[in-house]
Amino acid sequence: MVPAKKKVTKKKSVKKKAAKKAAAPEKKIKAIKNAYTKSALYAHISEDTGLARKDVAKVFESLSDVIEGHIKSRGAGEFKVPGLLKIKVNKKPATKARKNVPNPFRPGEFMDVAAKPARKVVKVLPLKALKDMAAK
Repeated sequence: MVPAKKKVTKKKSVKKKAAKKAAAPEKKIKAIKNAYTKSALYAHISEDTGLARKDVAKVFESLSDVIEGHIKSRGAGEFKVPGLLKIKVNKKPATKARKNVPNPFRPGEFMDVAAKPARKVVKVLPLKALKDMAAK
């Protein structure tokens, strides 16, 4: 006996309509000729967001505390402001004093290099979005 063949039914293809998102019109940002002072920055942000100026100041104070916690000793060692920048702490070891090192600025002369203690250097690195902003 030959086994009976199963009926194969075609599945109806369901066409999904792509939900069209209403693209928000791009915000036109004007170039600012003079750098903002602290109070001018707070005033601009409070006007732009609708928050009270004191609330904006509290946000910056809180951000400062969070950054300090990240870069403090025994902290994570780096902090990212998403899309804008990365704040990083590099630990530089101590260097010994050296004598009779060739002077790179005056060939043929020698110089003495002083000893330097171990230290922490803070680096602020731009992320892609910030680089793109500068390129515009």
